[in-house]
Amino acid sequence: MLAYILPFLLYIILSLPVGHFPYSSFIMYPIKTIAVSGMLYYYRSVYDELKNRPQPKELFIAILIGMIVFIVWIFPEGYYPQLGHSSFNPYKLSNPSLIYLSIAFRFIGAVIIVPVFEELFWRSFLIRWIINQNFKMIPLGTYTLSSFLITIIFFGFEHHRWLVGILAGIIYNLLLYKYKNIRLCIVSHATTNLLLGLYVLKTEQWSFW
Repeated sequence: MLAYILPFLLYIILSLPVGHFPYSSFIMYPIKTIAVSGMLYYYRSVYDELKNRPQPKELFIAILIGMIVFIVWIFPEGYYPQLGHSSFNPYKLSNPSLIYLSIAFRFIGAVIIVPVFEELFWRSFLIRWIINQNFKMIPLGTYTLSSFLITIIFFGFEHHRWLVGILAGIIYNLLLYKYKNIRLCIVSHATTNLLLGLYVLKTEQWSFW
């Protein structure tokens, strides 16, 4: 259980200081990205579900679904109340090197690290643990109504944009139920975050980060 809970918990804990001291959003993101990366590497032998290699057609579908979630994420912006906002804006930094470094860490964290530890926590661990606390006994992608509803609600409210977070959780869960492969959920999640990052750079709507 610790291999699934601790990376997620560490990321949340290291996110708490953001907004409480100057430049906290720039300082804490690299720290939590490096720290969580190290923890995922430490526990790498535990994640046996990552050994299931998807087929090329399945990867294509996962990427396509990630693109759909990206559209779902940005389309309702401004039409519902949010739980908070991001204070990140790299151009608040005066040094160009720090600006590029800050953006690079955002991409590394959002595209590589976040999809891995979140999917391992939400759709590999929690969705099965709700069914049976000996979660490794439950086949990946097993459906129950309670585990489905609990994971999508908590996944949604983990984000400032809770409504689209719930919708994204529904879509990622359905992908898991269909193919029983957590790597497809990671690929789909990473695709969404990559497109969102490119959209942020293009539009400078930094609140999405």
